[in-house]
Amino acid sequence: MRESEQRHVTLRINASEEAALMELLNFIYSNTLSVTTAPALLDVLMAADKFEVASCMRYCSQLLRNLPMTPESALLYLDLPSSVLMGEAVQPLTDAAKQYLAARYKDMTKFQEEVMALPLAGIEAILSSDDLQIASEDAVYDFVLKWARAQYPKLEERREVLGSRLARFIRFPYMTCRKLKKVLTCNDFDHDAASKLVLEALFFKAEAPHRQRSLAVEESATMNRRFIERAYKYRPVKVVEFELPRQQCVVYLDLKKEECANLFPSGRVYSQAFHLGGQGFFLSAHCNMDQQSSFHCFGLFLGMQEKGSLSFAVDYEFAARSKPTEEFVSKYKGNYTFTGGKAVGYRNLFAIPWTSFMAEDSLYFINGILHLRAELTIRQ
Repeated sequence: MRESEQRHVTLRINASEEAALMELLNFIYSNTLSVTTAPALLDVLMAADKFEVASCMRYCSQLLRNLPMTPESALLYLDLPSSVLMGEAVQPLTDAAKQYLAARYKDMTKFQEEVMALPLAGIEAILSSDDLQIASEDAVYDFVLKWARAQYPKLEERREVLGSRLARFIRFPYMTCRKLKKVLTCNDFDHDAASKLVLEALFFKAEAPHRQRSLAVEESATMNRRFIERAYKYRPVKVVEFELPRQQCVVYLDLKKEECANLFPSGRVYSQAFHLGGQGFFLSAHCNMDQQSSFHCFGLFLGMQEKGSLSFAVDYEFAARSKPTEEFVSKYKGNYTFTGGKAVGYRNLFAIPWTSFMAEDSLYFINGILHLRAELTIRQ
């Protein structure tokens, strides 16, 4: 710098930068700052960035991280300029801001209006989280479209933002095939980009579970999370459908041991919907008391979604993988005539108390996973 060889240096600054520059000079000589509020510290941070005083930038970033975070301050931190020096110095601060927003808005349905008003950086922070408490990835997709349409009324701008910024946060492999079909015909996405995303999702769905797990592990080493499952309210299922010789579907639902443990003493977890004969069904796993109310046990139920007044006569069978063979073993067979909103099942699927079901030597958890299967057939 030319100034390094001068005894008298003249700096030209805006009047608004004066206080921050004096603080910066004070820091250079004393290694401390007298300001403590977020706006004042941000001003010093910007001055330190302008004059490339990295030590002061890191110090400001640390002080800001120690202050209570608010949605407003978190968004300010995410909006800082992206110079190389700034990026390195404030990375821990921007990471903390992203974590704060993701935690605050993880149940998006509670803060719908607030979330809809957030800028792009805030939405990206929320969507990058694995802990989003949302019904399914279909609901994430619907939300992203709704937000983008509200924030970017012009189609060209919306396509640009969805394609270059937001599509990577939607975990297409965990969307239902019905919703993926809609992606292909959605005008908000560039058609070629949408086709590529849907193809990748379908190939992932077709992979064997062990291959899916290894893809997710490979992915988690990168910044991308699209093969990593979120904590969905409705658990994903794998479905095999048959039209002939009879209308039938086989549904596979996997539950982690900790998910089952969280059901105690009276919780329930629902699967995503699946379809048979044009009608939506779902599975639900419960922790409940057995008929005599003497102990808790694991129950599995099959329900039909509220839709239309059709009644369906269905044969169904529940099975679970069991040690030592790790083959599926039939646990319950029945038939039932469904009407909308009705459910049927078995309160104590394994005919053992909850403590035995969850025990270390339980026959039903294989590498920490409970593998359930339901087979549904429309009765002729």
